Amino acid sequence: MTGTSEPAVRFERLTLAYGARRVWTDLTAEVGSGTFTAIIGPSGSGKTSLLRAVLGLVVPASGRLAVLGHEPRRGDPEIGYVPQTSRFDPDVALRGVDLVRFGIDGHRWGIGGPDADATARVRGAIEQVGASAYALAPVGRLSGGEQQRLRIAQALVGAPRLLLCDEPLAHLDLGSQRGIVDVIARWRAATGGTVLFVTHDVNPVLELVDRVLFVVDGRWAAGAPDEILTTERLTALYRSHVDVVRVHDRLLVVGEATGSGFEVEEPHHLPAQLADHHEGG
Repeated sequence: MTGTSEPAVRFERLTLAYGARRVWTDLTAEVGSGTFTAIIGPSGSGKTSLLRAVLGLVVPASGRLAVLGHEPRRGDPEIGYVPQTSRFDPDVALRGVDLVRFGIDGHRWGIGGPDADATARVRGAIEQVGASAYALAPVGRLSGGEQQRLRIAQALVGAPRLLLCDEPLAHLDLGSQRGIVDVIARWRAATGGTVLFVTHDVNPVLELVDRVLFVVDGRWAAGAPDEILTTERLTALYRSHVDVVRVHDRLLVVGEATGSGFEVEEPHHLPAQLADHHEGG
């Protein structure tokens, strides 16, 4: 799916810094409405910070950022956010339905009172992600995949136009990963929504990805997967030889240690440490 209207997100020479440290510099890219963009980069490269900038939680040092046609603003109801989180404590006194309800009134103290409209919206979001069978169970007793479906329901309960996902597949088995990807794919197909998806492994979402955005060491690169995920491009971006091959519709990457102090992982998946460098950055 390719967006044809005004971009959902536009970065114009955007620089983000924490004190003297620049996370990335002069980021210029567009996220088309209705598209799926994978954000890739090693730990500490600023992937989560990028999402926080879109959410209006951090202020860039320079440049301009437009989100859904306006400046970023905290609590924007048109944005759904699936944060990077760990598993819930098994003894936490919270049901799945309560977690999803936080997506409506979690900014208030405690869980909201009776509200027929809110109840219907929560039920619809839970059905949308296929979590009805365990929505009344304590979230801490659910599997990682079940918990993540409920987190996505929480992000979708407000009917957003833009969905931000920060490592939603982390620590999940392959079956659970496939289920989460299917949930997001169905939502995008049904609503025409836009997805920004942070991941260390692009293979589970490769068939959905319209564009990739790499960020590392203050530099960046953006483009279509077939334009960037090649031996020649990754070698140039890494400044060290990298081999990229396709096996059974999966990308395998083999490379030596780079000057950035990390290595390409074992060649069973495509890690974040791929070509995250922008030649002109």
